Amino acid sequence: MSTPVVVVGIGADGWDGLSPRARRAVEDADVLRGSARQLALVPDDVPAERVPWPSPMAPALAGLLDAHPGRRVVVLASGDPMLSGVGASLVRLHGAGAVEVLPHPSSVTLACARLGWAVEDTQVVSVVGRPVDLVAAHATPGRRLLVLGSDGRTPAEIARLLAGHGYGASRVVALAQLGGPAERSFRGTAAGWSHAGTDPLVVTAVEVVADPGTEPLPAVPGLPDGAYAHDGQLTKRDVRAVTLARLAPVPGQLLWDVGAGAGSIGIEWMRVHPSCRAVAVESSAERARRIAENAARLGVPGLQVVEGRAPAALDRLPEPDAVFVGGGLTSEGLLETCWAALRPGGRLVANAVTIEGEAVLAAWRSRAGGELIRLSVAHAAPVGGYTGWRPAMPVTIWSAVRPAVPAGTAGGVA
Repeated sequence: MSTPVVVVGIGADGWDGLSPRARRAVEDADVLRGSARQLALVPDDVPAERVPWPSPMAPALAGLLDAHPGRRVVVLASGDPMLSGVGASLVRLHGAGAVEVLPHPSSVTLACARLGWAVEDTQVVSVVGRPVDLVAAHATPGRRLLVLGSDGRTPAEIARLLAGHGYGASRVVALAQLGGPAERSFRGTAAGWSHAGTDPLVVTAVEVVADPGTEPLPAVPGLPDGAYAHDGQLTKRDVRAVTLARLAPVPGQLLWDVGAGAGSIGIEWMRVHPSCRAVAVESSAERARRIAENAARLGVPGLQVVEGRAPAALDRLPEPDAVFVGGGLTSEGLLETCWAALRPGGRLVANAVTIEGEAVLAAWRSRAGGELIRLSVAHAAPVGGYTGWRPAMPVTIWSAVRPAVPAGTAGGVA
């Protein structure tokens, strides 16, 4: 495409806040695309045709290059188009060569300037079109959060969530119309938040403060068992930490958690980094429902829950970078299916507590290599007037890395 689409960031200060270069781009456009609010910020004497985005917007973004052949197209975007914005979406769809971006100061930059916060010390969380539960994973004492929301109800939703997680003392500031003539702020604590609605163009700033007695959840794997609702089918804390260390979560990678129980492995995989993804596969409808509830409460509502029995339920799932098998080891073809699905270099970890399960893992170690360990955990408990050790059932863990598939072999296993 000889003339790229130009994406112009525009703030609440409208036309007056645009750079000379951005103004020229808008004035020279044949077509302006944007929301009705953004298009209204452009003076009436700019002659371009104005086309508001439809709802849903995604198909129009995908078809933008074909919709206006031979015409100069300028897309208006809020603030910095590459920060959770339409600029990033257009580059992803059409490539960097087809898009030129002229950014405006982002709402994050403006909010930090108002608050005196260093941008690099501030965690940005976007809940635009996403569940507000995402904030929960970032709520730890002393942390500063900037939450990008969908509408004026977002600050109240964040305040409710924080108070419900034991962070009602957190200081909350809703910053509306940043940089514009109508800029204003709303302040309070999460527990005492009194603003049901603020402004559609709002950023919510949070300084996280724990209420007395609140026990913060760590960012590393091995959350307390009490963090999960479960019926006993839970990979316990110490075993879970070892299991996740062997699964080796990497940002951007996908995990299958097969026989997920309470969902703890997939949940803690996703808590490692916002780009980590996981699919929890569980045959029990009641447990599948509970997994989704645990995931939302612990800040990873994006966990995909598949109700069904493996290996049949694994059909057509996206190719995983790691697989954990926590149940159903003796099901015919389960480990074969999981191993074959792994990307080269992918990790498979399986846990067993029964002799039959151990036999399956021992056979797979002989077949595919890897490492086989037995983990024993004992907890101190009263013994009369003294203290002794109460052992839990030992857990056998097999972990292996799938190699590149050699010629003449199936699934990388000779």
